[in-house]
Amino acid sequence: MAYYFSEPSHTFSEYLLVPGYSSSQCQPQNVSLKTPLVRFKKGEEPAISLNIPMVSAIMQAVSNDTMAVALAREGGISFIYGSQSIEDQAAMVRRVKSYKAGFVTSDSNLIPDQCLKDVLALKEKTGHSTMAVTDDGTANGKLLGVVTERDYRISRMSPDTKVSEFMTPFEKLVTAKVGVSLKEANDIIWDYKLNSLPIIDEDQKLDSFVFRKDYDSKKANQNELLDAHKRYVVGAGINTRDYAERVPALVEAGVDVLCIDSSEGFSEWQKLTIDWIREHYGDSVKVGAGNVVDADGFRFLADCGADFIKVGIGGGSICITRETKGIGRGQATATIEVAKARDEYYKETGIYVPICSDGGIVHDYHMTLALAMGSDFIMLGRYFSRFDESPTSKVNINGQYMKEYWGEGSARARNWQRYDLGGETNLKFEEGVDSYVPYAGSLKDNVGITLLKMKSTMCNCGALTIPELQEKAKLTLVSSVSIVEGGAHDVVLKDQSTSHR
Repeated sequence: MAYYFSEPSHTFSEYLLVPGYSSSQCQPQNVSLKTPLVRFKKGEEPAISLNIPMVSAIMQAVSNDTMAVALAREGGISFIYGSQSIEDQAAMVRRVKSYKAGFVTSDSNLIPDQCLKDVLALKEKTGHSTMAVTDDGTANGKLLGVVTERDYRISRMSPDTKVSEFMTPFEKLVTAKVGVSLKEANDIIWDYKLNSLPIIDEDQKLDSFVFRKDYDSKKANQNELLDAHKRYVVGAGINTRDYAERVPALVEAGVDVLCIDSSEGFSEWQKLTIDWIREHYGDSVKVGAGNVVDADGFRFLADCGADFIKVGIGGGSICITRETKGIGRGQATATIEVAKARDEYYKETGIYVPICSDGGIVHDYHMTLALAMGSDFIMLGRYFSRFDESPTSKVNINGQYMKEYWGEGSARARNWQRYDLGGETNLKFEEGVDSYVPYAGSLKDNVGITLLKMKSTMCNCGALTIPELQEKAKLTLVSSVSIVEGGAHDVVLKDQSTSHR
């Protein structure tokens, strides 16, 4: 006879935190959000910890090298998506590990034969007005010139005007050679009154840009996540099919941590993958696994040697696994049960295996709830997809700027490996959708606001650390009427655009 859970599963939206005693020390600036990323033994420190409890999802629409650098600056980590060639994924990892603060890889590139209309389209797509003109249109091609807004006037030029006709040619550019320090580059910018300085190698190939606008920004974020060599920490997703080829390439590229990207982790396929990694690399290569939604799934992956375990099936905003297959569990209930299993495992073995809540986050406060329920960190897709740093296009839909966002189980991504059950190598049906999300601006600004909310809520609970929050938190289920009561009600809202004029 089938097993029936006696209680219904719940989502984060069905819970609220009840305030606890707050001392005078409970102020946001005193809160530490440091949290372990990988397993560790009692009395020891984890090999990798996060400075903020946020990681980006293993998705084409979310986690590339640009996102990885931006999130590492804030203290989190990106898992670069694995549904691409091994070579391309390894190249993204290398770019993150080789990134130098203040030196920006060009993401807006042209060839001389392109036209003004291409310039305008590229500006619309990236939001950047400084564009490199290279011989092959790549970020590392031979630099032939630069296009900025000062080089063209839309009202006086044909859209078909060639880039070569209005770009600032290389001969008229002020450049610097690879190896120049950031201070030296900034001195050149100020001496020549430049807005940007191209950095080139001995063969005139473009390496990066240094921008005047970045001069006043902090050279190093207080929370930035660095490895022992002062490089940004970066993760990467792998699958249970080509790990024997993909893992060595990623390790050689310098990846800090791996994660098996799968819709369902309670599987022998994950054990085989972890076993292979342990056989060839021992404990030196860190690898997370998942996803699971109950204690049995956690115990299985913990015994397999997973360095962290992801929790959640079907709760993502673009995931339709539940309605397609009838598989899943409410994210709050899944997190609570797995966290209890993690604590029991720690008591039994002396080994702490961090858990990651993956999915089900709609509002910022849901992140704090996930932590209070026992999650060590949170994996976010939709949240990060809205920012400038995500790899998707920004589009105008009915007068509102949006970002494209699609699931790995959608026809667009066709990431069959994520849903692999050992059958044919293709996607038979969709478990994700193709969508838009409202454009939200820069990652730094938005993450800063989210973290302030998180810290403020923790102070309300009398907690200055995540473990303290998990110990002191008091949570209550709320009724549907209580949920309505929690928002603005029984008033006529003013137009936000005019209320403070």
